[in-house]
Amino acid sequence: MLKNFFNVTFRSILKHKFYSFINILGLSIGITCFLMITLYVKDELSYDKHLPAIERLYRLDFTGTIGGNTFITSLSSVPAAQALMNDYPEVESAVRMRDRGNEMIKPEGQMQIFNEEKILLADSNFFEFFQLPLIEGDPATALAAPKKAAISEAIAKKYFGNETAVGKTIEVQGWDNFEVTAVYKEMPSNQHFHADVLFSITSTSEAFNTQWMGFNFVTYLKIKPENAAVALEAKFPDMIAKYIGPEIQKFMGQNMEEFKEAGGQLGYALYPVKDIHLNSSKLGELEANGDITYVYLFSVIAFFILLIACINFMNLSTARSANRAKEVGVRKVLGAQRPLIVRQFLAEALILSFFSFMLAYGLCFLLLPSFNTLAEKQLAISALLTPGFIITILGLIIAVGLLAGSYPAFYLSGFKPVEVLKGKLNLGMKSGAIRSFLVVFQFTLSIIMIVGTMVIYDQLNFIRNKKLGYQKDHLVIINDPWLLKDNLNAFKTEALRNSAVVSGTLSSFLPVNGNTNNNLYFKGKNPQNESHIVSDWRVDQDYVPTFGIEIKEGRNFSREFPSDSSAIVVNEAFVKQFGLENPVGEFISTHGDDEDGTSIVSYKIIGVMGDFHYASLRESIYPLMMKLASSRGNITFKVAGDNIDQTIATLKSTWEQFGPGQPFSYNFIDQQFEEVHKSEMRIGSIFMVFASLAVFIACLGLFGLAAFTAEQRNKEIGVRKVLGASVSSIMSLLSREFVKLIGISFVIAAPTAYYAVGKWLDNFAYRTNLSLVTIFIAGLLSLVVAWLTMSFQTWRAARANPVNSLRSE
Repeated sequence: MLKNFFNVTFRSILKHKFYSFINILGLSIGITCFLMITLYVKDELSYDKHLPAIERLYRLDFTGTIGGNTFITSLSSVPAAQALMNDYPEVESAVRMRDRGNEMIKPEGQMQIFNEEKILLADSNFFEFFQLPLIEGDPATALAAPKKAAISEAIAKKYFGNETAVGKTIEVQGWDNFEVTAVYKEMPSNQHFHADVLFSITSTSEAFNTQWMGFNFVTYLKIKPENAAVALEAKFPDMIAKYIGPEIQKFMGQNMEEFKEAGGQLGYALYPVKDIHLNSSKLGELEANGDITYVYLFSVIAFFILLIACINFMNLSTARSANRAKEVGVRKVLGAQRPLIVRQFLAEALILSFFSFMLAYGLCFLLLPSFNTLAEKQLAISALLTPGFIITILGLIIAVGLLAGSYPAFYLSGFKPVEVLKGKLNLGMKSGAIRSFLVVFQFTLSIIMIVGTMVIYDQLNFIRNKKLGYQKDHLVIINDPWLLKDNLNAFKTEALRNSAVVSGTLSSFLPVNGNTNNNLYFKGKNPQNESHIVSDWRVDQDYVPTFGIEIKEGRNFSREFPSDSSAIVVNEAFVKQFGLENPVGEFISTHGDDEDGTSIVSYKIIGVMGDFHYASLRESIYPLMMKLASSRGNITFKVAGDNIDQTIATLKSTWEQFGPGQPFSYNFIDQQFEEVHKSEMRIGSIFMVFASLAVFIACLGLFGLAAFTAEQRNKEIGVRKVLGASVSSIMSLLSREFVKLIGISFVIAAPTAYYAVGKWLDNFAYRTNLSLVTIFIAGLLSLVVAWLTMSFQTWRAARANPVNSLRSE
């Protein structure tokens, strides 16, 4: 019996090569999309699940409202971890970490200097807390003293080859020498933070800061079992009052009751580590995280693509029913019962489903490297070969086969042999209603995806082309300018002698990645005035003209005014936040660095800048002030637009003149801007690819249904042609029903798409306009695509010789 099923299936495939090809192709593409999205979703959901006792691991977050500004950060103060360990029995252990950014490292015995970007400071119990295995060294002592470093296995091999790394020295340029005390295994890719180098936290003076209102470190806690987390969070208000209350009194002149009455709020919160990657996007994240919304979105897309592929199978199988009707009639005349015929067609569907899955696995193997590049993942096909997943796939093969084959099986097996053999096949209205529903369903999804693709494309273009309030083109950033030490200003001066270098500036921050320094400032010189959180940048006199920032009122810093050392330039958001009607000439103050916090440092506003974006377009523009101060953080040059490569070569030559042996590297502001929005661009690209494939698969189904309709109305078309109907009128007749169905799809899809893409755009503080025109264009585009898909079949049917269709009449 099984052999007969295989023989009949293969004969059917070979007899109807074109339809079989489309059938297997559509199902294979659908399954391939499903498998690759499954890999992506599975990887996103697996983050941090490998960590021991993950259900008891939390990050200590901090929230606050001061002066009307609300902030939520993943950072906490230096002394918080020790206080929690000392005062609260619910805490089993705690570890602090801080992102060090990038460092230039020169290994012992080498002349080459390496630029390492993934560097963290960590407490001595880091390895015990996260159970990260060591290849060399003692986990208990590796980071227990200042100037100690642990390096990853890959870094150890890069620096020292096959030699033992422990005991070697690495020189961190501009900082100090560190002894390598441990080599650890690579951190898993599905972890929310990574480090190639770990330095002992006591290597920096910041680790000894006793202020509770300074938020610099990420603090992780392991909480004892039995709902200890709930009990601990209930004690946080008392912790705030005990430790932060005195600093509120010291720096703001208010006790906690007065602070709260003025609208101020402060609070700690426990955030589960298992939820960080997909649900946390707070200030101070160690790495850019994912988004659970996109996981849901892609899961839905995967399900619908697979469903559309199954629907296509039904439509294409039904479209071939007229060709196989006589086969069913002959089988019944020869004694075949309906259950046997049903099993035959279900077996064919299962065999085709199996072939499609095998082809899909092959396509996954071929396309996965490209998908990894697109998604910036390290997905492996081996994840689809685990026993559990193979069992799931076998279940899917059966489910897809039964789902895709059930309707054709029961539909075809119900034909009456006498009517079939006499050519009086009546396909009935019920089957037509089902097929119409399937077309509406497919194109409703297709229109929604077309709208989504268009809106994502518009938003990405909006991000790329939005006026940012500064000029981002032709701005070159020279990395690690501090390597030149005292020669930095001389380097800048010499570089500006090149006519292709328009201007240059030294600053603490750049207006691209949202990195900033926040401090509390109050209006005037009275500390009793309401305080506000303000971004505080150190710049030189050339910052504003180099970035092309507009001065709306007053003036920029000038070397002609020595008093500018105590002056500031603020943005419009700053003016609005402080309620300044005539900002130029006003004073803004903050507390000094003295221990008792009684000294006041005041700055005079000399200019107001136009607002400019210095973070992601997901975020609003916050109050910003610039003050004149020396900085070695960044050096940026505005260069002429022509022959940039030659200009970079000249800058490199000048660099080598003032910093012989120091590595020269650079990038561009516009590239950094693209990097900030890389996540949206990447997700947008993935969505566009799968949305396009979903539309393509839906069109395959429409192609099959057009073929079915042409076969069903073959004799009618013949009669109309004999009576003088033109090709165009017949094409219009055959297309009319489909146009009506696509119209119904549009009516259903339009409000759904409008709501869905509107919710996505709500993630951005600055967004493209969601126009109804976009919805109508998507509907029109789907109609054009559908018509082009149908036109081949309708044209072929309209051009057919009526003699052939009427010969048996």
